[in-house]
Amino acid sequence: MPIKVDALDHLVINVADVDRTTAWYQQVLGMTVQVFDPGQGKVRRTSLLFGNQKINVRPKDADKVDWFTAGHVAAGSDDLCFLTTSTPDEVVAHLTALGIAVEEGPVAKQGARGTLRSVYCRDPDGSLIEISSYQD
Repeated sequence: MPIKVDALDHLVINVADVDRTTAWYQQVLGMTVQVFDPGQGKVRRTSLLFGNQKINVRPKDADKVDWFTAGHVAAGSDDLCFLTTSTPDEVVAHLTALGIAVEEGPVAKQGARGTLRSVYCRDPDGSLIEISSYQD
């Protein structure tokens, strides 16, 4: 019988500059930065915490022995969707106030639970960031 996955705990993004990236996610999306030591001689790890999830932020040139990772590492290759309780207009106003270009939106998109209203921008490496809210 196959296993059944019911949640996402964390994901890893590969970035050119950990400090620049974590500062952006902290300022733009309100995430909390956490630095931790994984032990066993491995490199220091930095995470972005939000809700019940986290994003591990991996320098793209980190040794794959110290940080076991995907086979193809590239900064700026992610496409991430984050949920917010803010309205799309509030998201646009926030991004505009920070000088961040809105790539698209607000637009209707299909999310995991129904129709989303989404606003798109890019993080410092060029990854596509979708900031969304459900219409209900």
